[in-house]
Amino acid sequence: MTDPALNNLVEWTVSELSAALKRTVEDAYAYVRVRGEVSGFKGPHSSGHVYFALKDENARLEAVIWKGAYGRMRVKPEEGLEVVVTGRLTTYPGRSTYQIIIDTLAPAGVGALMKLLEERKKKLASEGLFDEARKRDLPFLPRVIGVVTSPTGAVIRDILHRLEARFPRRVLVWPVRVQGETSAAEVAAAIEGFNELPERGPVPRPDLIIVARGGGSLEDLWSFNEEIVVRAAAASEIPLISAVGHETDVTLIDFAADKRAPTPTAAAELAVPVRSDLMARLVALGARQIAAWQRGLAQRRKELVLLARGLPKDIVAAPRQHFDALVERLPRALAANAQLHRAQLARVAARLSPRLLRHRLIRGAERLAALDGRRRRAVAVAHERRVQRLTAAGQLLVAFSYREVLRRGFALVRDETGHPLRAAASVLPGMRLAIEFADGRVAAVAEGSPSAVSAPMRPKPRGRGGGGASGQGRLL
Repeated sequence: MTDPALNNLVEWTVSELSAALKRTVEDAYAYVRVRGEVSGFKGPHSSGHVYFALKDENARLEAVIWKGAYGRMRVKPEEGLEVVVTGRLTTYPGRSTYQIIIDTLAPAGVGALMKLLEERKKKLASEGLFDEARKRDLPFLPRVIGVVTSPTGAVIRDILHRLEARFPRRVLVWPVRVQGETSAAEVAAAIEGFNELPERGPVPRPDLIIVARGGGSLEDLWSFNEEIVVRAAAASEIPLISAVGHETDVTLIDFAADKRAPTPTAAAELAVPVRSDLMARLVALGARQIAAWQRGLAQRRKELVLLARGLPKDIVAAPRQHFDALVERLPRALAANAQLHRAQLARVAARLSPRLLRHRLIRGAERLAALDGRRRRAVAVAHERRVQRLTAAGQLLVAFSYREVLRRGFALVRDETGHPLRAAASVLPGMRLAIEFADGRVAAVAEGSPSAVSAPMRPKPRGRGGGGASGQGRLL
């Protein structure tokens, strides 16, 4: 027999019992803080939510991070990372399991962060993002410098003051958060944004980028260890200086940048030379150039003196005397030359008088009129000759035309395609024929087979007996 007490138990449905357990768990553990190791992490689901488990040496707890909370997290879960999470404990009736819905996630101490940092560094290094071969030299004197940093911190003021003191340049500031949940995405977007500016657009494209932030703890600088920032720095086509933290602070962007500066102020010093030093160097180079020119001139003068000593003393006497003679003849030659050209100009001027030009114009008009008359007569004669030749050719064409033959009583026989038939052997029984006379055409059909004709055929009277001898063809 069954125990009567058991028969008096309240009957639950599965859903009712699951709901009661859910309320009990949520009421007893409304909000908890749990420490454990991330296990089974495979990245966000297609829905954007994240599912994994927290475990230690004795137990395992299922965990869920909704899409919105995951996007706000500064440190993302990674396989094997020891973390401290806060969230609500609840159950999942569909699988009869309990789980924690995580709101915040942080590494369990500096040791966990350092472990994560080393693993990420090895991963990115294996992809070649830190290779020295891919890094480029900084421009000697950039026209425009882009700075990615907070617009309100002391970092941007230090950079601007240092640039002003060394060599003033145009600076474009892309304001970003340098700490917090959205910091990494903003820094990466700023680097990509500077690279996407057109060469000659309304906003000038920087020749150099400085990514800067002041010092802080490992957690404060963590945004610059995120993969999205490191990959953006490595992919930048514009040379990039990393100036994150103090001299002892090291982040992963330092390895991907083309140059690392220990401080933001040092980044400004790397970006431009000292203008006063350049001016002093130019002055020194100019002085050296003048001194070198003077030494060269003195050396050439000395060499010339030495060469002159080796020449005979009277070597230039005859050329000097000849030169003096030419100098004396030059005024007379110039005067004679001017007189000659003046006479030539007078002769030409006489030929260009108005009366002479008018006479030449009249003669030219008369010649032109005579030529026009000759042209008209030649055209008329040529036209008459061509008309006569055309008339003669037309008469000859009429004389040789086959239609003249038809007018004399002959006929032209064609086959059904229009080709002329020149022999009786070309005509077959039943062939359709077209016979053309001088006054028109008639259709006919050939009967019988062709035979040789020895004498002219004479028409025979028609009778009931039909045509001629056997084998003689007829046309209908």
